[in-house]
Amino acid sequence: MTVDDRFTGGFRKQGPPTGTRNEIVTGPVSDWATDFSHLEPEWAADPYPIQDDLRARCPIAHTGRFGGGWLPTRYEDVAAIAYDTERFSSRSIIMSNYRPPAEIAPVGATPPISSDPPFHHDARRLLLPAFTKKAVARREEATRAFCHSLIDTLKGADVVDAARDYAQHIPIRVIADMLGFPPEDGPRFSRFVESALEGVNLPPEERMARMDELFDYLYAQIRDHVDNPRDDLTTYLVDAELYGHKLQPNHVAGTIALLLIAGIDTTWSAIGASLWHLAKTPADRERLVAEPALLPTAMEELLRAYAPVTMARLVKQDMHWRGAEMRADDWVLLSFPAANRDPEQFERAGEVVIDREVNRHVAFGLGIHRCVGSHLARMELRVALEVWLERIPVFGLADPTAVTWAAGQVRGPRTLPLRLGRA
Repeated sequence: MTVDDRFTGGFRKQGPPTGTRNEIVTGPVSDWATDFSHLEPEWAADPYPIQDDLRARCPIAHTGRFGGGWLPTRYEDVAAIAYDTERFSSRSIIMSNYRPPAEIAPVGATPPISSDPPFHHDARRLLLPAFTKKAVARREEATRAFCHSLIDTLKGADVVDAARDYAQHIPIRVIADMLGFPPEDGPRFSRFVESALEGVNLPPEERMARMDELFDYLYAQIRDHVDNPRDDLTTYLVDAELYGHKLQPNHVAGTIALLLIAGIDTTWSAIGASLWHLAKTPADRERLVAEPALLPTAMEELLRAYAPVTMARLVKQDMHWRGAEMRADDWVLLSFPAANRDPEQFERAGEVVIDREVNRHVAFGLGIHRCVGSHLARMELRVALEVWLERIPVFGLADPTAVTWAAGQVRGPRTLPLRLGRA
């Protein structure tokens, strides 16, 4: 089979499998220990008191929603599950109203994050060259220039939405450049991200239709790269081989979907949460303006305190696990934000200490699925904050009640009104 045969001719898209569907039950939570839901507004607004309470009285919460699931809140439990690929599958990492069938393992719909061993190792290895420190460093100059251009557009404004006017645009441009996608398609990328990560409460048919839209777009871009090869990550994946064969079309498209969605929303959320913290904490903002060399250390603390990502696993078979009677295909939410605030692991866990020296946070995950793009995300976050603090050293929340946060498994500000020039 030639490259053209894989992506042209009679071939259509191969989107995510429909799998076994389960009804989501939403609405007020009666007791977070027995009825948790990460989609509720109080969780989006401030999940940390809920997580602290659960960690103290019920470290592994349960819910009957989503067809059944579990929420560990202690660092040691989150880490144990993240490393245990024998009893927990990664074939779906978004807790939603359907489960992909077990037959799609070990590849999954969006390899390598949806892949189980042994396939995972080889699929991940394909991506490593694009995300080394050296490869990421080559993108810093363009990223910095783009951040300055965004700040230029804010000139003269008293109040700006730092989430939508600044934070979201940075990873969109970086990922578009890496994949060789048109930068003017940025608004589409935002819509794809929100559909994939925040639309899990939609009826399954509507959710699948939205995912179809994403994969239709991806296959159009892939076919364009087949016809017009260039030096970018999409062409690299089209030409890549695994086990002596070119990658299957759904592997190429699934990996690009992962890079597009995860690479945008996680970084957008981290940048926005960091600006939110500095806007509401003048002492930290003023110190970083006065001591810019402290920013890399402060950045790690902001990642710990406001880690955006929670990943899901599926239980492989019925078992008794640390006091929990888990059933096959139960969801497990790995809350890296909760692990990062476990007082058994971190001193002053609930505080933001921007000069914290020892900081083994897990904002980028644990185990085989630790974020392959962590170097890229760190570069984008550092550059975004450096440029903002250099150009706009004084800012504050225009209206704290107007800040909104994304619901679901990637948490970050969706609207962040900041008043410029006055704290």
